[in-house]
Amino acid sequence: MIPPVLPPDQVVIFGASGDLTRRKLIPALALLDADPRPPAGFHVVGVSRSEMSDEQFRAQLAEALPPGRRAAFDTLAPRIFYHRGDTGEPASIDALSRRLDGLPGGREAGRLFYLALKPDLFPVTVASLGAAGLLQAPGADPAAEAGFRRVVVEKPFGRDLASAQALNRELHLTLQEEQIYRIDHYLGKETVQNLLGFRFHNAIFEPLWNRHHVELVQITVAETIGVEHGRGRYYDDTGALRDMVQNHMLQVLALVAMEPPSTLAADAIRGQKVEVLRALRPPDADELHGSVVRGRYGAGTFAGETVRAYRGEEGVAEDSRTETFVALRAGIDNWRWSGVPFLLRHGKRLKQRFTEVQVQFRTPPLQLFNRPKDMDEAEYRRLLRDGSLCQMRPNILTLRLQPDEAIRLSFGVKAPGSTLDMAPATMDFEYHDLFEQAPPDAYERLLADALLGDQTLFLRSDEIEASWRYADAVRAGWDGPHPPPLREYEPGSSGPEEADSLFGDYQGSWSRG
Repeated sequence: MIPPVLPPDQVVIFGASGDLTRRKLIPALALLDADPRPPAGFHVVGVSRSEMSDEQFRAQLAEALPPGRRAAFDTLAPRIFYHRGDTGEPASIDALSRRLDGLPGGREAGRLFYLALKPDLFPVTVASLGAAGLLQAPGADPAAEAGFRRVVVEKPFGRDLASAQALNRELHLTLQEEQIYRIDHYLGKETVQNLLGFRFHNAIFEPLWNRHHVELVQITVAETIGVEHGRGRYYDDTGALRDMVQNHMLQVLALVAMEPPSTLAADAIRGQKVEVLRALRPPDADELHGSVVRGRYGAGTFAGETVRAYRGEEGVAEDSRTETFVALRAGIDNWRWSGVPFLLRHGKRLKQRFTEVQVQFRTPPLQLFNRPKDMDEAEYRRLLRDGSLCQMRPNILTLRLQPDEAIRLSFGVKAPGSTLDMAPATMDFEYHDLFEQAPPDAYERLLADALLGDQTLFLRSDEIEASWRYADAVRAGWDGPHPPPLREYEPGSSGPEEADSLFGDYQGSWSRG
């Protein structure tokens, strides 16, 4: 049976004159359209309040193209249009509706509305689209494959649990959950997605992926940049915990720690992630100082240049208490991970830019090798029991997410010689060595999924609320009577030295990248 020919889809971008549209969305859509497979062949309408013609809009987009995208853009350009509109004006939205109906496919086309707007405009825009009938599909099901109506919502999804819940309620007044695509570009990265494949395809690791064999897990997102280029005002109202930990890092943690899904269906995967986030235990008030370290970069020299302290950056308040570094020792209260610390670290102006996950396996139950010379067996065992001697952690699995996607496994091998001494060795895999093509841009993958109706890599409302519940509990401790100090660290360092104290005795230290 020959499948029916569907009308071409329509992509409507609100906030079309913004930086995100020029740098990320249009280049990604151009590459998608150049691919002969679906969802190619769509039309794009940019909506913004500026006065602009279609030709001016296309020229503006062409100027911002990254290298190598011009040919793909030139193919898509005749199907890119501009509409001057204000989401708060009903007449403007009605005019947009007529414009979309006049494009190929008309009202029968599937429509993806992308809200590249300030967060306070999300509910306003959705309500306006709903009032104009633009979110109701021609058929009975607005989330259906043909003639669909879907809305992509950019982060941040609120600034705390209460605002996230309020935003979800407002969106649900007009939209079904199946129509909402909350985008976190981190989940579009090829190596983040590979966490699923690595865990659930390789039988040699999954049996060890639990509290019996894993001693600890550390997740690091280290950045060398500060809050230059005008980001100070936004960042000062956000901070490291809200900007990175609450969303990107907790999503990575959920993928690392989740139970195996029964299928690869979107809700099967997202349901398991939610269970992890709900089991994530925030530090109690009496353990806050031993579980959380926060910091702020000072002035100094970095990469041969003099850099300002955080409180000297443009847009940052002189009396700011915002953190640019946070390290957490978290626990997951479930059967698989009870007692295993998950250590999260993120900071700006650090020594090196990298993102990785390290899974540190437990020591062998009996230490047979690398005994100090001239020490009898009884003394050796006594020193091991009381902790005076540190046992080797021979097995650490490192999943490098950026900038160089790689997987590394450390293990011990016998050193040459007459003694039974073990030396560390590694097995390394790098993506660019095996795969010739570069992985697709995160937005390219996520936009394709949204057009095809796959919500796997998008966030569900209960995921958002579970992650905010954890972040709010940490912030509540910071706002309490005895908050952990805000420690200053040097640009180009690894952050406050106090972050090392989150590791237990002989558990190791933070990855150096």
